[in-house]
Amino acid sequence: MKDLVPIAEQIAARLIARKQTIAVAESSTGGLISASLLAVPGASAYFLGGAVVYTRDARRLLMDIPDAEMKGIRSASEPYARLLASRIRARFATDWGLSETGATGPTGNRYGDAAGHSCMGLAGPQDAVITLETGSADRLANMYGFASAALNLLLQNLSR
Repeated sequence: MKDLVPIAEQIAARLIARKQTIAVAESSTGGLISASLLAVPGASAYFLGGAVVYTRDARRLLMDIPDAEMKGIRSASEPYARLLASRIRARFATDWGLSETGATGPTGNRYGDAAGHSCMGLAGPQDAVITLETGSADRLANMYGFASAALNLLLQNLSR
């Protein structure tokens, strides 16, 4: 987490200066994005909450996204990352919603994505979605890489 906290500190400064808030829905990062944001003293000024949405049941229960709404959308995709970011933002009534969904490894997921595949979504004053392919099967390194990419996506958009 040592590498993630400096990014989170920059995010915190911008969110506090703007008096803006954020909520996070993450999957394969397992809470690293939220933990990084919460590691900054004063996080209660901008971080309203988050969820690890790792399974279909979690998606239904935590995000209130029924199977019918997922028709034509698969996990670990840009449309799903966009939906998660939008939904977490709406559920917490925050300025920003940040999401991550992917395949950490050591193998790919059941949808055909290789290990090291992740999609991140951002909903807010600016919307964005990106896909990252690390090409690595290292589960822990991918978790940190995905969290770093998601935090950097947020930071880039806060810098505009």
